Amino acid sequence: MTRTLDGVGATPRAGVGRAVWYRPDADLDLPDPPDPAAVDPTAERERFERARDEAREALRAERDRAAERVGEEEAAVFDAHVQFLDDPQIEAGVEGEIDDGLPAEHAVRAAFAGPIEQFEGMDGRMAERADDLRDVRDRLLRLLLGGEGTDLAALPEGSVVLAERLTPSDTARLDPERVAGFATVTGGRTSHAAIFARSLALPAVVGVGDALRGIEEGTEVVVDGEAGEVVTDPDADRRATAEREDAAEVRAGAVTTADGVPIEVAANVGHPSELAGAVDRGADGIGLFRTEFLFLDREAPPDENEQYETYREALRAFPDGRVIVRTLDVGGDKPIPYLDLPEEENPFLGERGIRRSLGADADLFETQLRALLRAAGDAEGDLAVMLPLVATVEEFEAAADRVEAVAADLDAEGIERGSPDLGVMVETPAAVLLASELAERADFLSIGTNDLTQYVNAAARGNERVADLHDPRHPAVLRAVARTVEAARGTDAWVGMCGEMAGDPDLTELLVGLGLDELSMSAVTIPAVKARVERTNAADARELAERALRAHTKREVIDLLSQQPDQP
Repeated sequence: MTRTLDGVGATPRAGVGRAVWYRPDADLDLPDPPDPAAVDPTAERERFERARDEAREALRAERDRAAERVGEEEAAVFDAHVQFLDDPQIEAGVEGEIDDGLPAEHAVRAAFAGPIEQFEGMDGRMAERADDLRDVRDRLLRLLLGGEGTDLAALPEGSVVLAERLTPSDTARLDPERVAGFATVTGGRTSHAAIFARSLALPAVVGVGDALRGIEEGTEVVVDGEAGEVVTDPDADRRATAEREDAAEVRAGAVTTADGVPIEVAANVGHPSELAGAVDRGADGIGLFRTEFLFLDREAPPDENEQYETYREALRAFPDGRVIVRTLDVGGDKPIPYLDLPEEENPFLGERGIRRSLGADADLFETQLRALLRAAGDAEGDLAVMLPLVATVEEFEAAADRVEAVAADLDAEGIERGSPDLGVMVETPAAVLLASELAERADFLSIGTNDLTQYVNAAARGNERVADLHDPRHPAVLRAVARTVEAARGTDAWVGMCGEMAGDPDLTELLVGLGLDELSMSAVTIPAVKARVERTNAADARELAERALRAHTKREVIDLLSQQPDQP
């Protein structure tokens, strides 16, 4: 009998296949430890060291594979795993337990227990560190116990993976050529598994809840990442619908609404390896080119020429489009040793983004601006520069002054350069409230809804306990978007959106109605969003937006959106 389970769609694609349960913890039960007198501490230390060496080597190999498949930024999570593996406190804990008479596997489980519990008690991404620690711990345990576990890279073709949760290393091992999709009991749209799924263009639904556990191995399942549904034993029509939804047509070139309003649909790119995918999926340009990959996983920052060549590569990929490069956006939570990032109680409200560029990282900022202005001076493409986490007019003006100073230096040195548009990434409530002042000074505003939703609702991204609040359909978020667009009217600044919200086809009509000029998203969602733009009537969309802005609750917004007729 057909059953439909609701979850959170991670990727707007659908897949059909047979359920395969992934239970990585099934073979990690430990027997009671032997008498301490029977344990040889020297031998157990050697076993632990061998397991750690193997784990470190495997993590580095997986990191390299993940960087090729999903990009440097997402792959950086494996760097954190290596750091946990080599953490002196955990190492001392394991050795102490061994010295007290425990075998290596029991010592590992005991030594990781405290740090995992500590992170579980925190909020936001710090809470996700508990999952990272469990991933590292279980990897060590499998090596010590000799268990092979399920080989996710060798699943039967057409498998739909079901799991309690998937770690980054689990998700990176899934082969989209063999796996039709996955669904998890826990997780949110901003979890590592969801982000990896979008990068791999893999149908996925996360956060389905306890009902998922009732699906038996081998059951035929539809994973509909666009509807956020898992359908068991689908009938022929449901299966055909899923297969049709999966075949989104790629639309090369600019699109307009049905009544002729142009909407630019661009790609968010985190690494040059993603450029070809963005072109293949019909991106008009790049709405968000993250530059963190240039600075992560190395001993020293990239020099001006390395950055210049990277920005040129992005421009060459879109010779007729616009490439918006976001300046370095790092904070206290990313492992970049040479930046000497401070320990902060809440790094997402601390010294990050433009705050570091105007302060501790001023030299890096100047080098990056020199590279950007030089790349903008080339004949190819249209480069723009976007500033992250702006909260005050003074920050924008100080950054603009730096741009002018760098331009003057390049002129004095006789180096060819351009004058790129300078914009603000609107991701703080302060930037929303100051949007009119910022729009008078900037060339464009681009709304980053991931952080904006987090800060407007005071609900951390990735924290399942407040996942209901971290939803861009919340009326407060919609009003923040509307206020930003309205503030820019009468100025020369255009307004785009580069957060996850922009890539949700179910919200395309609403966003068009709110007056956005550009939508930028993960490349995998571009065909579906372009299709929605072409089916949208701008006048109807404005009426929809006005009604949504009058909503008092998220439920009212959801009900309103669900009442919109499908427009095939």
